[in-house]
Amino acid sequence: MTGKYDVLIIGGGLVGASLLCALASAINQYGLKVALVETHSIDEARDTRPNAPPNSPPGYDARASALSYGTRLIYDELGIWPDLDPFATPILDIQVSDRGHFGATHLNHQEENVPALGYVVENHRLGEVLLKRLKAYRDQGQVDVLSPAQVQSLQPLSDSETKVVINQGDESFEKLASLVVLADGGRSRLMEKLGISRKQYDYQQHALIANVSPDKPHNGIAYERFAGRGPMALLPLSGDRSALVWTVPSDEIDNKMSMDDETFLTTLQEKFGYRAGEFIKVGVRESYPLALSVAREQVRPGLVVLGNAAHAMHPVAGQGYNLAIRDTMALAGNIAESLRQGMAPGNLSRLLQYVDEQRVDQRMTLDFCDGLVKLFSRQELPVILARNLGLSCLDMSRGLKGRFARKAMGF
Repeated sequence: MTGKYDVLIIGGGLVGASLLCALASAINQYGLKVALVETHSIDEARDTRPNAPPNSPPGYDARASALSYGTRLIYDELGIWPDLDPFATPILDIQVSDRGHFGATHLNHQEENVPALGYVVENHRLGEVLLKRLKAYRDQGQVDVLSPAQVQSLQPLSDSETKVVINQGDESFEKLASLVVLADGGRSRLMEKLGISRKQYDYQQHALIANVSPDKPHNGIAYERFAGRGPMALLPLSGDRSALVWTVPSDEIDNKMSMDDETFLTTLQEKFGYRAGEFIKVGVRESYPLALSVAREQVRPGLVVLGNAAHAMHPVAGQGYNLAIRDTMALAGNIAESLRQGMAPGNLSRLLQYVDEQRVDQRMTLDFCDGLVKLFSRQELPVILARNLGLSCLDMSRGLKGRFARKAMGF
């Protein structure tokens, strides 16, 4: 391992591994020196199921992510999509409706001239593909991977040099990096150590997630169903399973989580209706609190905050991971351009340009998701009437619906 890196990525999850893949061309073209530090061993199989036995194969309850068509194009560009494609369930249609009211809109992949509006991929498949690529770079000597290892501290030494203290086993050592990328998730302790705070809004809601099976094929249809105090999303999965994301008020989550399966399915059916058929099976349920969280600083000299560490949003439109991937590609492009200009990757003026270029996309995506949640959670009659008229007008206007579809596809 070298003593100094151009880029040191902290976090080998989906975002950190994607950034490493996006930097591959700069590694080959400019000799970019890159290291990645990950707390878990990248050589040990990991199961995304709740309470899964070690090294057991994922099954019915494997969790999944929705990838926009734009993200698919990015992974195509990086040469990753061919490995993901066999495990990706295409979203061919999206039906948006307000339960018990007249408003609805319907998006179709053929109207948008794309093979799919998006794809649903189980997290363990996405992780396996990215880790396979990461390990290949490591084994070929293109990058250094410290795993399992943990970054203990970061100390800026100059505008483009940071001392990184790393613990690996019983050993502690120091490395230098021009640019450090924090991609260690929404609970980043390093952000706290650096004094980077977050703007937060608590929705007073929890996401209840589970895989369910209706009694009929999903035919590639995704549903966004606004039902009272929280939206419900149903995404198509392989084996005619569907991934449920149910937004539940925090004062109701314990009740939903403690129901037996039969009672839960009955309650789900009452709230969702029969658009997707009759629900006949539910897997393990999980829940987590929902909040809008945005880092007050995304860049400093020699530092970038990326992924959930930079921004976390409501899952209502499935945009969080897709926005993070767009940020990732923009950052990789910024680094390559810095090298082309003979500048260090950690140069603050260059990093500020990255933030400026992404600010509009981030703001629009965050506001879009936040606005949907707040609009469809309100139950005043004038608000209900206005939003249903809006959905109906959207469905009748080809131009408006096209723009809405392109936003959902990540463009």
